[in-house]
Amino acid sequence: MKHVLVIGGTGMLANTSIWLTHNGYKVSVVGRDRHKLNKLAEDNENIICISVDYNNEKQFRSEIHNSIAANGPYDAVVAWIHNEDEKIIDIVSHEISKVSNNEWSLFHVLGSSSNLQEIMKELGNIENCKYHQVQLGFVIENNISRWLTHDEISKGVIHAIKSNQKTYVVGRLTQWHMRP
Repeated sequence: MKHVLVIGGTGMLANTSIWLTHNGYKVSVVGRDRHKLNKLAEDNENIICISVDYNNEKQFRSEIHNSIAANGPYDAVVAWIHNEDEKIIDIVSHEISKVSNNEWSLFHVLGSSSNLQEIMKELGNIENCKYHQVQLGFVIENNISRWLTHDEISKGVIHAIKSNQKTYVVGRLTQWHMRP
């Protein structure tokens, strides 16, 4: 069974985490809120809860190491990280490379104003990693803009995983002046 790590998998990516389990993956989910993690894992034996704040580097590294030791290296990582993207992804990639030379995929979920080219320069050359960017946009309905819902985000990330494109936009980025 393939092993996937989802960082931020209890909030807007919760449905992505569940979809992955329904499609044959063992899913390790990183989250700070133990209650949300437990709720996500309820009745789902293929979800492994990792209760840790990724901003605590030492503890995060230890939990990722333990997750890989117990369940095998990650075949894919879906990461929604608010800050310190490079540092957190470096920890994960380092822990994977310690135990495996196999290729793995990173689906990096990014906000609407992220500079994809700059981030690609920083993270696009990770050893044995197929790097993908999933950029979250917004929606315009009846000439009014709004941010994407959690469900729309999850569906978009799922589509990005299925399509395996290098760059995938969920929602829209055009008509920037109408951004919420």
